[in-house]
Amino acid sequence: MRAATLLEARDLVRRYVMRRGLLGRSVPVTAVAGLSLTLHRGRTLGLVGESGCGKSTTGRMVLGLEMPDAGSVAFEGRPMPPPGTAAWRALRARMQMVFQDPLGALDRRMTVAAQVAEPLDIHGVGGAAERADRVEALLRNVGLRPDQGARYPHELSGGQRQRVVLARALATSPAMLVCDEPISALDVSIQAQVMNLLVELQAEHGMALLFISHDLRAVRQVSERVAVMYLGTIVEEGEPDALLRDARHPYTQALVSAIPHPGRSDGRIVLQGDPPNPAARPSGCPFHPRCPVAVARCAQEAPVLRDHPGGRRVACHLADPAAFAEAA
Repeated sequence: MRAATLLEARDLVRRYVMRRGLLGRSVPVTAVAGLSLTLHRGRTLGLVGESGCGKSTTGRMVLGLEMPDAGSVAFEGRPMPPPGTAAWRALRARMQMVFQDPLGALDRRMTVAAQVAEPLDIHGVGGAAERADRVEALLRNVGLRPDQGARYPHELSGGQRQRVVLARALATSPAMLVCDEPISALDVSIQAQVMNLLVELQAEHGMALLFISHDLRAVRQVSERVAVMYLGTIVEEGEPDALLRDARHPYTQALVSAIPHPGRSDGRIVLQGDPPNPAARPSGCPFHPRCPVAVARCAQEAPVLRDHPGGRRVACHLADPAAFAEAA
């Protein structure tokens, strides 16, 4: 049975203005270019790609922290209210964010308990005694002792700080968490603990997760579906095992080939050059300047994200195996 749709983003576009030099002219930079995604209740969608591809901008837009220049976001079937309005503030209790740097996300001048209680204070949840009980329960829920609530962020380890961030995000019982690189600032030995905790909390609370990361292996562990992003667009989407076993887009193939495998000494696809400057996007397919199998059409026509067998979606003119053979 298919889960109900919780969040739907359609054709999102986000542009910024960059000034070249002190007195230079303003240049528009397209961070997200026509992106669409769907998140179902209780499920996890992984969003993976290189740094600077627009993943974090997408996360902020689906939370309503930034408004798109074009496109729309609907949460629980209703359009996202304008930021700062009463309707938006009420909706923010239903959706929360877990940031990349837990120390940067926490106020070093406030105790852990005060910061976990802050969302409850903002949204007027319960009385003082009820909030204190809720904070204690939340700390236990993420694997911390209640007495650690009296500590300050700098007195905790990186993994403990990220658990505090999770407790704070869970305070208002959200329906959705946007996790923006939640393990990249942690030691490798701690990353698995936080990943397992996320999976356990999702199973317990029934939340949907938008898990943003550059690490395809991490995304695979927690996601039912994975969307691969390149230069502001989704180039491939599907079940993680299917993507790892049989990636159809050349960029996804390069990401998969970069995953270390014991005993493998070859097969790595090394992309030439750096990702294009978003202020000077290439014509046609944004990946074609680095694509090892690009043909003339790729430089002239932008591919559309189309449905493929097995629940896959791919934005590539050569996604059909027959087309790859013909190009070769």
